[in-house]
Amino acid sequence: MTAEIPAPAVAAASSAPRSKTELFVAFTALALQGFGGVLAVAQRELVERRRWLNHEQFVELLSLAQVLPGPNVINLSLMFGDRHFGWRGAIVAASGMLGVPLLIVLAMATLYSEFSSVPQVAGALRGMSAVAAGMILATAFRLATTLKRNAMGLWPCASIVLISALAIGWLRWPLVWVVLALGVAGYAWAWHQLARQRRGA
Repeated sequence: MTAEIPAPAVAAASSAPRSKTELFVAFTALALQGFGGVLAVAQRELVERRRWLNHEQFVELLSLAQVLPGPNVINLSLMFGDRHFGWRGAIVAASGMLGVPLLIVLAMATLYSEFSSVPQVAGALRGMSAVAAGMILATAFRLATTLKRNAMGLWPCASIVLISALAIGWLRWPLVWVVLALGVAGYAWAWHQLARQRRGA
């Protein structure tokens, strides 16, 4: 009989959504703050403000969300809602992410079709793209502290981050192959490290 290898201990979050209504309102508010990208806002709202997740839990959900098809924050909302209220919670969380923002996007698309040729509008959009990139980098730096407690170890994690950046950003390799190759390598190394911990326990 093969012994099950335990996952690394992760501290529980200090609170949880009390109802599906609170879940819907929280994800709607989260989505409405996400100008230029929701990821940074999701980390701040779910981890720092509401404390529904800790940093490690957020990174784990985000990691899984990124390798699944579809937008990563929508995947994250589905998994988070399902964790607390089952499939109904998944639908509620995703509806909060998509409902009101969809109406705003449709209205903005209509306005953009009318004013896209105005130089000030084009300049504003270029400025927003720089802000979005900055928000993503800021979130990455805040979440980087979780690598110290990762089962793989700090240096293997840092190496995968660096190789990913070089392969995608500099060498322009296809994202799907980089994710598959490094994901499998990371999984194998994490399994090896957990097995060593198990044997040494």
